[in-house]
Amino acid sequence: MPSISKKGSAMPESPIRKLVPFAEQAKKEGVTVIHLNIGQPDIKTPKIALDAVKNNTLSVLEYSRTEGSEVYREKLAHYYAKNQIHITAQDILVTTGGSEALSFVMGSIADTTDEIIIPEPFYANYNGFATAMGINVVPVVSHIDDNFALPPIAEFEKLITARTKAILICNPGNPTGYLYSRDEIQKLAAIAKKHNLFLIADEVYREFTYDGKEHYSILQEPGLDQHAIMVDSVSKRYSMCGARIGCLVSRNKEVIKTALKFAQARLSPPTYAQIASEAALETPQSYFDAVKEEYVSRRNLLIKELEKIDGVKVGHPQGAFYCIAELPIDDADDFAKWLLEEFRVDGETVMVAPAAGFYASKGLGKNQIRIAYVLDKDRLTRAVQILKEALLNYKGK
Repeated sequence: MPSISKKGSAMPESPIRKLVPFAEQAKKEGVTVIHLNIGQPDIKTPKIALDAVKNNTLSVLEYSRTEGSEVYREKLAHYYAKNQIHITAQDILVTTGGSEALSFVMGSIADTTDEIIIPEPFYANYNGFATAMGINVVPVVSHIDDNFALPPIAEFEKLITARTKAILICNPGNPTGYLYSRDEIQKLAAIAKKHNLFLIADEVYREFTYDGKEHYSILQEPGLDQHAIMVDSVSKRYSMCGARIGCLVSRNKEVIKTALKFAQARLSPPTYAQIASEAALETPQSYFDAVKEEYVSRRNLLIKELEKIDGVKVGHPQGAFYCIAELPIDDADDFAKWLLEEFRVDGETVMVAPAAGFYASKGLGKNQIRIAYVLDKDRLTRAVQILKEALLNYKGK
C-alpha cells in the first residue's frame, strides 16, 4: 500500500475538533452537549453584512482579484486608520480567513527547518501551519500563575539561533485571553530589531479588550516597518466565522510581494464573503459596545463560578473570549473524552478543549482545559455546574 507523507503523519490533530466524533455519538444517544470547546460566538452577525449578500445584483459570480477587492482593501485601510494603524491598501492582502494569512506568512518568511518562537500556550493551529510548511515551532513558556504574561525577554534571547526567523504572538490571546501591554510589545519590537527578526501578531480579537485596557498593535510601534506582519480576520469581530475572510498586513513590500505569489496559486478569496465583509465595516460602534459588555459579563460569571470549585485554578482573561482552567486531574484528554462518553447530569454533558494541544512542549497543559465563553450566561452557569459534578465523580485522577 502506498504510504502517506512524513509531513502528513506529523500534522497534529486539532485539540478543539478531535473529540467531535464522541460528541456526535453522545448527541445520537439523546444527550445534550454544551459546547465550551470552540470559539463559535452566539452573537448575531451584523444585519448590514447579511443584507449585502442577500441584496446584491451579481449576474456572474466571477473571480475576485488575487489580493482582494481594491474597494474592500481601501475601506480596510480606513478602518485601520481609525484604530491608529496607518497603512495603505497596497499593504493589505485579503485571504481566505486568518488561517490562510498565517500560512502565507510562514511560507513567505521561513524555509524548511527554520524556526519561529511562540509564547505558549498558543492557538493550536500554529503547530499545524508550521508543520505544513516544514518549520519548527520553538516554544517559550508562559505560566498560569503569571496570568500568561509575556515571558522575560531573556527567555526569548536564549532560544534565538541562526535559524530563528520570527516571533509570533496572538494579541489578545487565544487560548489565554491575555492582552499584551504597550510595554510588552515594545520589548518584543526591540528584540526583533536587535536580532533582525520578523514580529508577527495575530490580532483577530482586537475589538475585545476589557477592564479599560486598550489594544496596542505592532503596526502602531514606530521603527518596525520591515519587521512587523499583522494577521487579521472578520470571523470573531463580526461573528462571521463562516465567511472565511481575513487579511495579511505589512509595510514590508517584499513580504506582501512574496505572499501574493502564494495567493495567486489559490486564485482569489471568495466574492460573496468579501461583499459581506466590506458591508460589515459599516457596523456601528454600538454593536461592539454591546458585544464587549456581554463578553465581560460572561467572563465575570465564568471566572466566579470556576473559582468556587475546589482545586481549580483559572487565568483571568483581559481580552478575546477564552480562558485556561487548571483542573485537579492528571489527564484532561481522558477527562474530556469521559465527559462525552460516560458522564451525564439529567441528560446533559459538556465538551471542553484539552489544553495540551495548545502547547508545543511535551507534558505541559496535561491538566488544563480551554473554555470559550461564547454561550449565554444561563448555559455557562449550567456548564460549570456539570463540570463541578464531573470532577467529583471522575475516577481517572
